[in-house]
Amino acid sequence: MDTPHPPLESSCEPYRQRRLSLIDRMAKGGGGIAVIPTSAEQTRNRDAHFPYRADSYFQYLTGFVEPEAVLVIAVGDGGGSPQSILFCREKNLDREIWDGFRHGPDGAREAFGFDQAFAIGELDAKLGEMLADQPALWFSIGHDAGWDQRIATALNTVRAASRSGKRAPAAIRDVRAELDAMRLIKDDAELAIMRRVATLSTDAHIRAMRFVAPGRYEYEVEAELLHEFRRRGCEFPAYTSIVAGGANACVLHYVGNDQILRDGDLLLIDAGGELNGYASDITRSFPVNGRFSGAQADVYRLVLDAQAAAIAAVRPGATFADPHETALKVLAQGMIDLGLLHGSLDGVMEAETYKRFYMHRTSHWLGKDVHDAGEYKAGENWAPLVPGMVLTMEPGCYIRAADDVPEAFWNIGVRIEDDAVVTATGCEIITAAAPKTIADIEALMRDARAG
Repeated sequence: MDTPHPPLESSCEPYRQRRLSLIDRMAKGGGGIAVIPTSAEQTRNRDAHFPYRADSYFQYLTGFVEPEAVLVIAVGDGGGSPQSILFCREKNLDREIWDGFRHGPDGAREAFGFDQAFAIGELDAKLGEMLADQPALWFSIGHDAGWDQRIATALNTVRAASRSGKRAPAAIRDVRAELDAMRLIKDDAELAIMRRVATLSTDAHIRAMRFVAPGRYEYEVEAELLHEFRRRGCEFPAYTSIVAGGANACVLHYVGNDQILRDGDLLLIDAGGELNGYASDITRSFPVNGRFSGAQADVYRLVLDAQAAAIAAVRPGATFADPHETALKVLAQGMIDLGLLHGSLDGVMEAETYKRFYMHRTSHWLGKDVHDAGEYKAGENWAPLVPGMVLTMEPGCYIRAADDVPEAFWNIGVRIEDDAVVTATGCEIITAAAPKTIADIEALMRDARAG
């Protein structure tokens, strides 16, 4: 029997290095102080909360996952040394009986390598002092209205003390711009986690393929995915799983997952687990009865060929757009060959008539968020690919019932998605173990039924 993966080794060093990198970027931008709060707990209904997840930026810099916490980073201009300061909940043994372990400021400072740590209740009193005489405030303006007001109050406190010689920061900069650039290129610790969660998510897709059969419901398949994610150590699904049978597969973000699976239909599953805050994103499309029909196989091979072309286009020096443009030409020509579109390839590309059957892009960044931080363009040009970037490869073809489409193709929705790490020579597909050739899928499902 498969056993759960053991926990990843924890170390505060990767987080400390990221804070130092941010300090270096802030220093080059004129110095100052950064204020980075974590997410607030969200009420689900009455006195019940949604499962808590720390803010991605905050978690990226701290590894600290308790709510009610704020990171303050001071560059240390004027002779002072750089400081990473955490504000968090106090140690409270009574509350721990109800809600679980709390590090408290002293424990958090020691465990996570902060220079200082204070109780969260001291933040507002200290924030004004910290902002005084700083050249710039680095903050996520506009992200949270409550925090915008809290920062405005602190700044006004400093301005009110101007007669005593205190000066408020002359500039406010969006810290997300620097953090997005950092998060775009994953370090070794991040890639180790992403490879692990890719493996766990691959296992979940294989489990789902083995389970699927006509007469089962989409939500039963979703339950198999969720079971495997959690059994193997994922904290959450990275996003709401898409389990879309038949015509539902032609709805890109279908999450109803409540329909019966019918013999002769395809099933599209877009699902991935989240581990230590990092997402996996995998899509597989396969027949409910374990055997591709002729039209299904034709569309499937087209999408698989498009994905192979996109993957081959991923290498340092290429741009983010290159895999998409490469896949698009394969898809458009295939749509012509299958009789879904008419005319020349150049004509179809120019008129964008392919968008009837393929309306999304082939890639997005992947990391702490399933649609991860990072710009897709540098000025007017698409971002160049460099080692350490992680992006998805997910071409598709979605054919709804229509008078001018051959009936054999009606309600065929296919997407094939894998996660690619850009390497020095090309890319590493970290989700490659999830079966995706027609032969491998049919063999897996046949063996599952025989067993």
